Amino acid sequence: MSTVRRFNRYELKYLLPAARAEAIMADLREMTEPDSHGGEDGYRVVSLYYDSPGLDFFWAKIEGIKFRRKLRLRVYPGPGGVESIRSGMVEIKQRINRTVQKRRLELPLDEAERLCAGILPERDLDELDRLAASEVAYMVHAMHLAPACITTYQRKAFVGGRYDLGLRITFDTDCGGRAHALQVNQEAQNHLFLSPDWCIMEVKVNDSVPDWVTSLLARHACQLRRVSKYCAVLARARDIRVMPLAIWPASGESAPAAPTGDPCHG
Repeated sequence: MSTVRRFNRYELKYLLPAARAEAIMADLREMTEPDSHGGEDGYRVVSLYYDSPGLDFFWAKIEGIKFRRKLRLRVYPGPGGVESIRSGMVEIKQRINRTVQKRRLELPLDEAERLCAGILPERDLDELDRLAASEVAYMVHAMHLAPACITTYQRKAFVGGRYDLGLRITFDTDCGGRAHALQVNQEAQNHLFLSPDWCIMEVKVNDSVPDWVTSLLARHACQLRRVSKYCAVLARARDIRVMPLAIWPASGESAPAAPTGDPCHG
């Protein structure tokens, strides 16, 4: 969906009741505009995550390792559904402390799948894509990476205007996934890991959060949460007894009382 292939940014995540998310989106429409790819209705996101036999990426997130990364193949189904998908975005997502770095390249779906199996594309790539492809292949072979699970959700996205370049705020609902039928263009049953009346909101910025966004978050009583869709799906599928969906920051911030039907346990 995006032509941006390399970037560093900060990502802040929040877990919200859907009603509060709707109120935030209503306020955002005065200062931002809907992402041109999805418009007002948003778009579907399907991601296939890879991990080692010992689930190194999973446990790095759970344990809060300061430097961690993961490999995924992401697609954006259109009106024809997943079976109509023809290309995929191979992404290395890397976190160093609070900074998120991404390297991505878009390929025909069959080539993207082969790259995630450690087979470099035969086509000529420009330097940036060639370096990214080589890094992917190295990771796959060095860590014996294999498909681990698929996440899927509906996303509405808003982008900043000329004075807020790099600002992107997303709202993800209908969050589910599976650890079977691990092909992104295959129709299969997904299982929700988040209650349908809850939403994951992400605020993404290049440098700093604009003052008006900080005020907006405070006005709507948004509190930071550590959220991992990948960990939530995999833990549920494999019955791993951790709480991967929302982990409170280690800074000592206290959690509010859990609402009825807390999505962390639903």
